[in-house]
Amino acid sequence: MDRRQIEYFLAVVAHGSFTSAAHALNVTQPSLSHAVGALERELGVELFTRLGRGVRLTSAGEALLEPAQQIVRDFSRARASVQRVRGLQSGRLYIVALTTLAVDPLARMVGAFRNRHPGIDIRITDPEQAVAVAEMVRSGKCELGLADFSVPATGLRTLELPEQEMLAVLPPGSPYAERLTISEVAELDLVTTPQGTTTRTVVEQALAGASVPLRIAVETTHRAAIVPLVLAGAGAALLPRPMAEEAARQGTRIARIDPPVTRRVRLLWRSESLSPAAEAFVRLAESFAGRPAHDRR
Repeated sequence: MDRRQIEYFLAVVAHGSFTSAAHALNVTQPSLSHAVGALERELGVELFTRLGRGVRLTSAGEALLEPAQQIVRDFSRARASVQRVRGLQSGRLYIVALTTLAVDPLARMVGAFRNRHPGIDIRITDPEQAVAVAEMVRSGKCELGLADFSVPATGLRTLELPEQEMLAVLPPGSPYAERLTISEVAELDLVTTPQGTTTRTVVEQALAGASVPLRIAVETTHRAAIVPLVLAGAGAALLPRPMAEEAARQGTRIARIDPPVTRRVRLLWRSESLSPAAEAFVRLAESFAGRPAHDRR
């Protein structure tokens, strides 16, 4: 049983004869009769009683009438739903992002995307480990991923986004100036995430040239606790500029680092075809980045 057979059946019911139904559908009568006959053979019943030039529904045909009408309505709704997705009127987009990158730049991009396409729902997932960003994209669990360059992107398409500057976040009343050298940052007692996390890696790489070892005051897996710990005077932290500026509004001091400590960020996706929503998000990200996407890495 297919949609064409159902539509032909309903046309015969509506027009009262095979001839009139074929004319209305702009098909030949033999084609229509063959389709309805195939439907009858599949169901094992006759759907019409032939009455000269006209037809009348059998009891089996009457039993099929309402379900057939429902099938056509369901097909129409399904087509409309797909067209809404294609037209970005509805749909859902799954994105996996490192926690700090979900704050920025992802939040700004999602806000801009939702303003353009309010019918698209966004689901943002936090990976258990940084490498899981690429793994979740490769597996198809998420269409898009946002990570820094410490996450391998082999086999994926990528778009490099603007670099993320890291600032020193200092306890309230800290005596330091508004700009610190790498050597001065190396002398700070730091609040940071555990070794192996992307934020910790950025800190270690930035201070690798300093002559003193990294001074870890507090190590925590709770990223949300870093700013409160700094506010409480437990130590200083290196955070992306948007997070650092938010911390400053809460009462910390912030300082730029000389030379600047930056973090390279990129959007990841599979080379296979994307959903219309994901394609639109990549186009927006390209505009945000001011550059086109790269080929496979």
